[in-house]
Amino acid sequence: MDIATAFGLLFGLACVVWSISSAPGGIVFINASAMAIVVGGMIAATFIHFSVKQVLSVGSVVKKTMFCRVPVEADLIQKMINFSAICRRDGALALEKHLPDAGDSFLVKAMRLVIDGQTPEVIEDQLGIEIQYLQERHSDGKNLMEFMGASAPAWGMIGTLIGLIQMLGALDDPSKIGSGMATALITTFYGAFLANLVFLPLAGKLGTRSKKEARLRQMMVEGAMGISRGESPTAIRERLQSFISVKHREEVRPNV
Repeated sequence: MDIATAFGLLFGLACVVWSISSAPGGIVFINASAMAIVVGGMIAATFIHFSVKQVLSVGSVVKKTMFCRVPVEADLIQKMINFSAICRRDGALALEKHLPDAGDSFLVKAMRLVIDGQTPEVIEDQLGIEIQYLQERHSDGKNLMEFMGASAPAWGMIGTLIGLIQMLGALDDPSKIGSGMATALITTFYGAFLANLVFLPLAGKLGTRSKKEARLRQMMVEGAMGISRGESPTAIRERLQSFISVKHREEVRPNV
């Protein structure tokens, strides 16, 4: 699990709940009809904007954001160095028995292309297509979360307008104005809460995760191409370290 995401969601929720419970009249924040307008309207708009398959994939999008483990750059560099050393010492076919140590299906595919004797150009072309469609799938998930983050406050405002209209229709009873205004505004609160604590932060995290995963896969492609060309482990290490900042290169200098 991504600790930062889980901590942010739980901490933000705890702060809001504490703020509500510590103030008088906290029960005002519980309104089923307001929640129905915000959540129901958001879901309806999402189904209109996206396909059923895309909407139903929201669970996998959240799972990807919170639970998917991304390889560490240092570990990946070390694996590519090891594969390079094995290939130079024992030949490409010797990599076959070491594939279970790869720990990543994309890396396994890259090494199988090396074992099959594919040229660097073929490796780059074939794996590049997979990276491209990976980014497109992640982009679809990010767009879905961003749309929900934009739709929730909009439906909160619609609920507020409905509440204000109903309140104005009952101005003959001044005692109901305060409670009516609170009910009208609670929908705006629900929409802003869902958008700024859940959907927009998750969309941002998914975008960051997608960029890192694409960069790591590009490192795998470069490493596989280097192995296919017969480059030394040191040359592959130097090539892959170009993907990380100079500040952190000393931290990921594995021994050849």
